[in-house]
Amino acid sequence: MSPKFETLILDENENIAWITLNRPSRLNALSDMMLSELSVVFDYLASTENRVIVISGAGRAFSAGYDIAPDSEEVGYAHTRHPVEDRNRQLSNIDLFMKIWRHPVPVITAVHGYCMAGATQLCVFSDITIVAEDAVIAASPAIPIGGGFISPLWATVTGPKRAKLMSFDAGHRIDGMTAVSWGWATQAVPADDLISHVKSLAKSIARTPLSILTLKKEAINRVAELQGLVSIARIGAETDALLHLTPEVQALQESIKTHGLKAAIAKFNESN
Repeated sequence: MSPKFETLILDENENIAWITLNRPSRLNALSDMMLSELSVVFDYLASTENRVIVISGAGRAFSAGYDIAPDSEEVGYAHTRHPVEDRNRQLSNIDLFMKIWRHPVPVITAVHGYCMAGATQLCVFSDITIVAEDAVIAASPAIPIGGGFISPLWATVTGPKRAKLMSFDAGHRIDGMTAVSWGWATQAVPADDLISHVKSLAKSIARTPLSILTLKKEAINRVAELQGLVSIARIGAETDALLHLTPEVQALQESIKTHGLKAAIAKFNESN
């Protein structure tokens, strides 16, 4: 029997497992609970006969990234924590994404609406990313409360100069077509066709036996890992923990706690 979730919807049909991020009122922001449930669902799916996994988002966004609003259960950004605890917390997120990366079957991310910051990490660790042409994609939040956790992963798929653009310019956004031309995404399709296209692709992939898919995925993953993907991901967590200790970032964290996220972003934009 498949597990039940509060922040995810899991549907299994015809050797395809479809995971829907289901916090639409928060644009599917990645809360502690959602991250924990993603870990549970991938552990469960590792013991099934599914040949493809798809991750999509409910409502008008794929995901707004880590939930950094002051009223969120996620306390990693708007609150102070010990630097080692901070680093370990972020490494635990990398461990989750590695479950996706090393899962025995292909994982497709279907991106529509907003895909921001931490949500782009999830996509980098998936095997195929199909985006709506008008999707809004950003590697960093609109307020610079960290830096180094997410953007280094972008460099592995887009190259360092584009990763620097996305990192240095807080909240810099690109659309789905640009994401494909940069190499961050696999294909872009009209928004209205996204789900039908991904369903068709998943069904086509699922024609191949599980053992063949597993070995093909492992072979390609080894190339990326030899190029340093895993080390780069862990370095990012350490860099971010250091940046969270800077007076500038702590001041922005305090602004989020005091004024709320939207007001803190507005104040940052007005003062710079």
